[in-house]
Amino acid sequence: QVQLVESGGGLVTPGESLRLSCAASGSISIIYAMGWYRQAPGKQRELVAWLTSNGSTNYGDSVKGRFTIARDNAKKMVYLQMNSLKPEDTAVYYCNTRGKLLTTGDFTSWGQGTQVTVSS
Repeated sequence: QVQLVESGGGLVTPGESLRLSCAASGSISIIYAMGWYRQAPGKQRELVAWLTSNGSTNYGDSVKGRFTIARDNAKKMVYLQMNSLKPEDTAVYYCNTRGKLLTTGDFTSWGQGTQVTVSS
């Protein structure tokens, strides 16, 4: 009932920037929060950045000062600006959205993931 489509991943060299986008669609009444997680090979999925409807943000310690999350509520989109990328940022990045459906209550939805590779 809720679809998330991510875009913007790719291959960059250390120090470069990327911007990820995620668009939510479906039977959404309210979006409580949108954010990004990532999972590197052999590691657990971890929080990258989170943004609530009232503007509160939460960043993973490893990305603070380098990554910035933003939302366009009207378009139901969330963005992740990633600067000063490092090889350890290499992972599949997943968009996550939590909210309320038009008919049946709260939901949590994940995107399909977009690969970010940082390598020289």
